[in-house]
Amino acid sequence: MKSYIVGNWKLNFTVGEASIYLHKLQKKLPNYRDIEVVVAPSTMALQSLSLQVDRHKMKLAAQNAFYRDFGAFTGEVSFAQLRGVVDYCIIGHSERRHIFGEDDKMVQKKVAAAVRNKITPILCIGETESERAFGETADVIRDQLMGGLADVSDEDIDKVIIAYEPVWAISSTKAAKLATPDEVGEVVKLIQKTLKEIYGAKIEDKAPILFGGSVNPSNAGAYLTVPGISGLLVGGASLILSEFTDIIEIAKRVKS
Repeated sequence: MKSYIVGNWKLNFTVGEASIYLHKLQKKLPNYRDIEVVVAPSTMALQSLSLQVDRHKMKLAAQNAFYRDFGAFTGEVSFAQLRGVVDYCIIGHSERRHIFGEDDKMVQKKVAAAVRNKITPILCIGETESERAFGETADVIRDQLMGGLADVSDEDIDKVIIAYEPVWAISSTKAAKLATPDEVGEVVKLIQKTLKEIYGAKIEDKAPILFGGSVNPSNAGAYLTVPGISGLLVGGASLILSEFTDIIEIAKRVKS
């Protein structure tokens, strides 16, 4: 299976800064056969970067999109409008859930819209610190996973990527602390079990699972060796060229 390294730039970089960064990143990257490098700039930068990106070296992702294809939805950008611009879209990120109030029903609609428009959804799931403390991790992961995939058929599940991002381990949160590989491994097993319950035993290797949560060059290797992990969703470190390329190189060594 291919490995994925996804850089989520969040609300950083102007259009010009994003273009310069992408240019530098592409100069440093060879063509990887077994690693898919993906960057997710802000919506403002997507159109211009889509004309600049070398798709043999990396792909673009949107950070968000609306589930209706067209209509009277002021300020929104649809998956239909993103076709041909991006190959991936991050959906259900904890910041969308907890800051902007997106629930599982909204995430479900967005995942379905992405698949419908031939854009690979990167479905983010993860528990908060209090949910983990109260022993609710399994319920949260199961609910978010089943909710997000409710409209995804057996035939389409191989067009979805799952990203486990425990909210308590994301560096932008006040209480952030590193998740151990063992803690990540436990949740990966839970995700795999839930996927098999929904789609049957044949789901194996069809929906790649990524990990995200304060990933940097010093811990990337440990997370990439967790059984069942097929890549990383990188936040802050993806904004620093040397750190992001180091993570990609680590992924290459682990893959080899």
